[in-house]
Amino acid sequence: MAVIGELVRKAIDVYGFITSDPEPAKAQRAVLQSLLEKARLTAFGKKYSFSGILNSADVVRAFQESVPVHDYDKMYDEWWHYLQEGHQNVTWPGGQRYFALSSGTTSTSKSIPVTDDMLDSIRRSGLQQVASLKNFQLPADFFEKQIMMLGSSVSLIQKDDHEEGEISGISAANIPGWFRGYYKPGVEIASITDWDERVHRIAQEAPMWDIGSLSGIPSWIEMMLKEVISHNRVSTIHDLWPNLQVYTSGGVAFEPYRKSFESLLARPLTYIDTYLTSEGYLATQKRPDTTSMALILDNGIFFEFVPFTDANMDDDGRVKQDAQILSLEEAEENVDYVLLISTVSGAWRYMIGDTVMITDKVRSEIRITGRTKHFLNVVGEQLSVFQMNQAMQKMQSQFNVEIKEFVVAAVRKDGEYINKWMVGSNRDVDNIQFALSLDNELCETNKNYKVARSKSLHGVEAEVIPVDHFYRWSEDYKKLGGQTKIPRVMKEDDFRDFEQYVQKLR
Repeated sequence: MAVIGELVRKAIDVYGFITSDPEPAKAQRAVLQSLLEKARLTAFGKKYSFSGILNSADVVRAFQESVPVHDYDKMYDEWWHYLQEGHQNVTWPGGQRYFALSSGTTSTSKSIPVTDDMLDSIRRSGLQQVASLKNFQLPADFFEKQIMMLGSSVSLIQKDDHEEGEISGISAANIPGWFRGYYKPGVEIASITDWDERVHRIAQEAPMWDIGSLSGIPSWIEMMLKEVISHNRVSTIHDLWPNLQVYTSGGVAFEPYRKSFESLLARPLTYIDTYLTSEGYLATQKRPDTTSMALILDNGIFFEFVPFTDANMDDDGRVKQDAQILSLEEAEENVDYVLLISTVSGAWRYMIGDTVMITDKVRSEIRITGRTKHFLNVVGEQLSVFQMNQAMQKMQSQFNVEIKEFVVAAVRKDGEYINKWMVGSNRDVDNIQFALSLDNELCETNKNYKVARSKSLHGVEAEVIPVDHFYRWSEDYKKLGGQTKIPRVMKEDDFRDFEQYVQKLR
């Protein structure tokens, strides 16, 4: 019996016993009250009369009536740019030590403030995730193993009075001292900015580590594992890390990667989804019998939900100021919502860009269903990324292929709109047959798509390409590794540029 591991597991059990899940509505009201009280003397708090809101009979309703909805551009142009210029007490008390550089799927670069209060919030959320491991029936010796956290470089960019980097790099640069003995690849290797060099060093050092869990975006974890396996001339990663038992995923849906991911293992892992963004740690999977994640309700983030309908969104994919907006208490299960957050980093009614669905109201569990700007609806298709992922899983089974990446756009052909798909696979298939099967699947599962196919959407084409083409494009035009994600939907001009890039690779 692993004595230390058993002690850790018992400590987690005790922590879970003395800390129960909060009552959702009460916890969220308390979070909002705390946010408003702490920020009431900031420039933002004075402009929107946080003191007056706090004196209202219904603080939530008064907050919603007084404070406008913000997307990144509005928040930055009106407020956050002052922080980068060195001003203090703008949207949150004090100055600014860190900015998270967005590594999402949009082309716009974003600099999002990360306060000390937010770093504390992320650490507390991490402890909640660790505490929930008691539900996954892991053996005691698991808690003695090392954790591979594959994120962005911890070598942050130094500016005049602050540092910049991706949120995973900022978080890793601020891990507690007691945790550093468990953390791999370690600060030295994690500081390497070049992705290929960093992965090569990991592959060299891998035999000396005893990894029990992995954490990171699926595509980059998979690329790292392949390099480690190849460099060390083994068959699976378990030949090197026999005690590997857990993979904590995040950033994108894991299911499209499962088949190829598990080909690198000797046995399946325990999979745990998390929802860590540049704006905060929002949710984590707390139990094994679901793929949904529980919102973290009592840790510095207030959530709001906007029904994802045409009436609530403008032509640029932004929430309208007169949109119907609900608290968690008012929101319903099995409805697509645009998520708004207010946080201890001074984001207020902030449109994070994700769409979510509440799958269990009692447990406050959600599933990410897509991105507001990665929702294909040029000619009425109304396709969400969640529906696209489900369709691709069906295509994997039907054509016996591994599909790790894909992108779609509505493009014009002979004056009419068609949907054109580029699909990253491990082998060639018949493009015409693939497009036909994909089209049929989407018609069966999405009535709006089926109607569009009979009217304004005049065709579907697909081109199956090596998945490496996606990663080469990411390296050349965005960056490789860390938290970088491949877009699922592109505008027509961007898609045409991507097509031309793929043609050059051939």
